Amino acid sequence: MTLRRAGVTSQMNFSHDTELTLRAACVLVNSDRIDGDQLADLVSLDEYLNDFGWTGRRDRDNAELAAVHGLRERLGSLWAAADDEEAVVGQVNALLIDNRAMPWLTRHPENPEWHLHLAADQDPLVQRMGAEMAMALADLIRAGELRRLKTCAASDCTAVLIDMSRNRSRIFCDTGNCGNRQHVAAYRERRRH
Repeated sequence: MTLRRAGVTSQMNFSHDTELTLRAACVLVNSDRIDGDQLADLVSLDEYLNDFGWTGRRDRDNAELAAVHGLRERLGSLWAAADDEEAVVGQVNALLIDNRAMPWLTRHPENPEWHLHLAADQDPLVQRMGAEMAMALADLIRAGELRRLKTCAASDCTAVLIDMSRNRSRIFCDTGNCGNRQHVAAYRERRRH
């Protein structure tokens, strides 16, 4: 099963790893919001991790899957509070503390650019994911761009999105074809009148 991707067209000056991690967080949150749980088993978790290039320790057990589901819930709550900067800052700080974020520079043969890791490769997967996602969100907050965290504007959709458009104008997610559905409905309504 392939997870649906949250489309991000970057017009911002965030680092590659920050943008990739923000996309990974968005896809993680959306993994149970459209068409059931897309991370219901260890195979789909592995696919998600491989799609986003997560390296390091993987236990590949049900406890690890449950921990990732817990992180998904925390991130969903964070997205839901996106209009309250103080609340989001508190949640991001809690993620950094809970996951014992300790930044260090690294690079890989497949990605020769220097970038930050925030936990050791042997740390549990959810600790590494939580720390890196919290740091990417911290970058967003520090840039004054928290308003880029959005929930889809379609009335029948609960998916989230990260709006990387230049003018922050995206309002629909890419997971459920919401933008197209809304435009067709508006067109039909105009044609009736």
